[in-house]
Amino acid sequence: MTADVYEFTAKSLDGKDIELSQYKGDVLLIVNTASQCGFTGQYAGLEQLHKDFAAKGLKVLGFPCNQFGAQEPGGSSEIGAFCQKNYGVDFQMFEKIDVNGKDAHPLYQYLTSNAPGVLGTENIKWNFTKFLVGRDGKVFKRYAPQVEPKDMTKDIEQLLAK
Repeated sequence: MTADVYEFTAKSLDGKDIELSQYKGDVLLIVNTASQCGFTGQYAGLEQLHKDFAAKGLKVLGFPCNQFGAQEPGGSSEIGAFCQKNYGVDFQMFEKIDVNGKDAHPLYQYLTSNAPGVLGTENIKWNFTKFLVGRDGKVFKRYAPQVEPKDMTKDIEQLLAK
C-alpha cells in the first residue's frame, strides 16, 4: 500500500522522469487537463494560483489526458506549445496519461482510491478534476471539474500555513 504521492514518478512533456519526491514538503495541486475542453480556460486560474503561491510552497502539476471526449488529441510538443501560447503556463506539465481504467497512471490510482468522488466513486468523471495534497504527501481534498481554481484559495492557504 502506497503511503503518499512522493513514491511516484511521471514523465515531463520533454520525456524526463520526474520523481514526485522532489516535491516533499510542498503543497501539490494535481490536475488532469485537456486543451479542447469546456474547462480549458481553467489553465489561466491554475497559472494564477501558481504565480500567487509558488514562493510559499504550492506546486501545480498538470497531467494531460485524452480519455474524456478525446479533448487532448495532441502530442507532448503540441500540448506544451498550446499551454504556453494560450495561457502562459509555467507550472510543471507532464506527458499525456490515462487517469481511469487498467492503464491508469499509478499516481491516479493512488489519488482516486484515497479521495473518492461523489457517492464514493473512484473514477475521474471529466477533465480538470483536481486533487489538493498536503505537505505530508497525503490527499487533502478532491475537487470536481467545475470548481474554479480561485475557489480553492482558502484550502490552499490553510495547507500552506501548516
